Amino acid sequence: MNIQKYTLKAGNLKNLKLINFDLSSPSENEVQVQISAIGLNFADIFAIWGLYSATPKGEFTPGLEYSGKVIALGSGVQDFKLGDRVMGVTRFGAYATALNIDQRYLIKVPKDWSDEEGAAYLVQVLTAYYGLKNLGNIQEGYNVLIHSAAGGVGIWANRIAKHYKANTFGTVGSLNKIDFCKKEGYDHVLVRSNSFREDLEVLFKDKELNLIMECIGGEVLKAGYDQLAEEGRLIIYGSARYASRSDKPNYTKMMYQFFTRPKIDPQKMIELNKGILGFNLIYLYEKASLMRKLLNELEPMQLGKPIVGHRFSFEDLPDAVREFQTGQTKGKVLVKVTS
Repeated sequence: MNIQKYTLKAGNLKNLKLINFDLSSPSENEVQVQISAIGLNFADIFAIWGLYSATPKGEFTPGLEYSGKVIALGSGVQDFKLGDRVMGVTRFGAYATALNIDQRYLIKVPKDWSDEEGAAYLVQVLTAYYGLKNLGNIQEGYNVLIHSAAGGVGIWANRIAKHYKANTFGTVGSLNKIDFCKKEGYDHVLVRSNSFREDLEVLFKDKELNLIMECIGGEVLKAGYDQLAEEGRLIIYGSARYASRSDKPNYTKMMYQFFTRPKIDPQKMIELNKGILGFNLIYLYEKASLMRKLLNELEPMQLGKPIVGHRFSFEDLPDAVREFQTGQTKGKVLVKVTS
């Protein structure tokens, strides 16, 4: 089958090129999916730049998340049939018009969801849920600080925390995201300014900070860690401070940020009785049974539909990545492949 896909050798977004490619028939237990929509994630940017440790060597096709229609079945596939609308995750390869994927990494798109909504769900909801529940041990009444509150992970983290009857405190990078977050049900919304540490201290002056979903890094990370109450947990799943609006990394700035990153003494953690845990979604991809278990737990929560904030055509995919890099987006940034 002839398809189109984007490939590049990591290092510069300008290296991304659209090529024609012959896709083989699906192997045993694989499903062939005609892709309808692609969801963008921060890991895409770092993979394109070559800064993600899981980035493949040589030329590769970026992309972790997509939705589409089943167009071919390998032997042994029992859970899907031709024509099924599906959404899935892959360890790279989603920037394409079709792909073959092990059936374990697919689920059916809910009947009342669009294909676009299907492509806006899996990566970010799994990140939010695994971080809050499995690592964060979220409990009723917890006060939870969620950075990038208007982004995909932030939206799901707030909804999941509310399911557990926790109190949510979102942070955003600009004032124009405050109303959006309040409509999503955040209890408090704080703009990350130069006085973030002081603002955080005032916000939690008479309350404990129990759990943080951290994706910024630098002084924001350190201020949050210092504010954590005893038995508090800081869950790191990203480092947005290293991102920029350019097509390639600013290595000078990144080296400065790296060498000036917060240093936290693990022996002091014993005295303070607080902790830090980190993860990335590739870890879950390698544990398909755990990923399936998490999705089964999420289903009865009825968290609502994903929010698609920005749409681009497949031909404009590089521009979609550049828009995502600005940090000004709300909800999910999607690339529409087929209708």
